Amino acid sequence: MADAAFDVPATMAAMLLTGHGDVETLHYREDVKTPTPGPGEVLVQVTATAKNNTDRKAREGLYPTREKGEVTSFAMGKAPTLTFPRIQGADVAGRVVAVGKGVEIARIGERGLLDFNIYADDRRTINLTPDYYGHGADGGYAEYTAVPADQFHAIPNPELRDAELAAMGMCSYQTAYHMLTSAGVAAGERVLVSGASGGVGTALVQLCRIIGAIPYAVSQPDKTDGLLALGAEAVIDRGDLPSLVDRVLEVTHGLPIDAVMDLVGGEMTDRFIDTMIVDMQARQTYPRLSIAGASGGNLSEIMWTRIYLYQVQIFGVSHGTREEAEQLIAWIRSGELKPVLHAAFKLSELHAAERYFVNRGSNFLGKIVIVPDAQWGAHGAAFALAQEPRP
Repeated sequence: MADAAFDVPATMAAMLLTGHGDVETLHYREDVKTPTPGPGEVLVQVTATAKNNTDRKAREGLYPTREKGEVTSFAMGKAPTLTFPRIQGADVAGRVVAVGKGVEIARIGERGLLDFNIYADDRRTINLTPDYYGHGADGGYAEYTAVPADQFHAIPNPELRDAELAAMGMCSYQTAYHMLTSAGVAAGERVLVSGASGGVGTALVQLCRIIGAIPYAVSQPDKTDGLLALGAEAVIDRGDLPSLVDRVLEVTHGLPIDAVMDLVGGEMTDRFIDTMIVDMQARQTYPRLSIAGASGGNLSEIMWTRIYLYQVQIFGVSHGTREEAEQLIAWIRSGELKPVLHAAFKLSELHAAERYFVNRGSNFLGKIVIVPDAQWGAHGAAFALAQEPRP
């Protein structure tokens, strides 16, 4: 039984994913049953939810792990947890409007941010079968969502608007942090960040500076000013692949990259490895490659002799841990992490947001957030695109 100090309606607006496919599988409904918080849960009135590439990949069934070209959902446990209809959206910001059994009623009215993980157990430093809200359970592309009380973290910071808070969601920031912790990146080390203009990339640039590492961003030249402002030591043009290694070494003054954070994959991964093994005698640690994306291609051709002879350590990263999530929340509260918000879209315009995200152009840096239509005036309008894209 939920205690409530707010008038919570019986039904709500939500965007339902009804199957694998293009944006036509997303259906906007205004008669979806409002969830009720169970024991240990809070009901959150959603004010903003950041969009992540995993939304698109899950919708299109682009998480194959065995057969090339198979259509499948993200499935790290014994069986897939994505069932239809599903409400996507992992990085939820909003306010507690009701609490379930065992949760203090004083939490009603609290503004916060969701740790998006569906953890398999209570372990704090390991997460072996990661799943997430918006995939294995309903997420934030709705007016309300019910989530674990201990994973909805209070962030009262008045300098952060709700849309900005959502843009700092765990899906990007925790993935980025886990890439760094998995590779044991330390202060003073040179880190190459691919896909640096996206959500995980911009998080990596900031997090490197927080822990004292030196980030070198690989991106398009028109993102240079924004990435330098975030803390990138230099921005390397991702074009002209044959000269990439020379151009990286030019900005590092000939010193090898200590660790690569690879969000691209494909043919670029082999070049990224080259930036680390160019001069092994100049290294102080083993070359390390953290992989958490494959936007440039799901298959990479790499000579294994290069991996074991140069002792390249490879880390596959999807999600992070409870401990890492709590550290990120602390950095958000302290103001050490900053939002990188590109634009907001209404929930009813999610089709347009999805197309804009895929076809994003030269001015795109950071995150897109999705705001329920009823919350648009308060939390979304100030961040709307200057020119609305076609639906």
